[in-house]
Amino acid sequence: MPGKTPVIAMVAAGVFGVAAGGWPVVTAGLGGESGPSMRTQLASVLDDQRWATPKPGSWTMPQPAANGLPPVIKQIQTQERVVFLTIDDGYTYDSEFVNLVRKEKVPILTFLTSTYIKGQGQYFWAMRNAGSPMENHTVDHPNMATLSAAAQKKQICDSSEAIQKQYGHRPQIFRPPFGSYNQTTLQVAKECGIKSVLLWSAEFYNGTSGPGVGYNGFARADGAKGFKPGDIILMHYRKGLAQEFQMILGWIRQAGFRPAAVQNYLPRSLGGNAPDQPSHA
Repeated sequence: MPGKTPVIAMVAAGVFGVAAGGWPVVTAGLGGESGPSMRTQLASVLDDQRWATPKPGSWTMPQPAANGLPPVIKQIQTQERVVFLTIDDGYTYDSEFVNLVRKEKVPILTFLTSTYIKGQGQYFWAMRNAGSPMENHTVDHPNMATLSAAAQKKQICDSSEAIQKQYGHRPQIFRPPFGSYNQTTLQVAKECGIKSVLLWSAEFYNGTSGPGVGYNGFARADGAKGFKPGDIILMHYRKGLAQEFQMILGWIRQAGFRPAAVQNYLPRSLGGNAPDQPSHA
């Protein structure tokens, strides 16, 4: 009909607006009927998540490094019984896992190796819309400490550019493959717009065997057992991820912990969502 925009076109445009990091501005109603706003409808469609923020005074905010380079963070100092689930790489795609993340409403942070965007870009759109931001895990997963400065910079900058182009967000948090980095890594990461380097304090060897813990084992970097408040837990996109994710969720909950969004415990100056000067009230 002349002068009318089909509803489906408006929704599609809205979806792409959200993908680019913003909400569309809708100036006309749909048939003159009142009801939920377009933003509300799209948020429902995309299951746009807003994760709980830390309680005031319950945590110690990570600080910038004295040398001005991105700080390396291995754990969040908090009194809350929370842990942070992070998933690396991206070479296995389990639609059941996306559905599980939506159903359970569990915050995770994906460190995406950007080469996998070429074949499975839509899968990570689904993950993004389930509430997982995409952060930087290089282009093709090399051992960074073995590379020249130019090669390291290409790995980080090219990955950030690919993720920004595809998902509308330029990564500000970096995780080096194997946890391997040097001062050159930190310097070129800063040049690529990275604000912090996030490692981990524990690993769930989902879909594989870990040293001394066996298949689907759990190991802490400090050698202790179980979870500690503020643990950053490493997992990987591997076959069977949905079932393994249910497994670790059960462990976390049985221990009296809950998953939280690590980006809400990082200040904006380090690539997170928290104010740089948190309230202590």
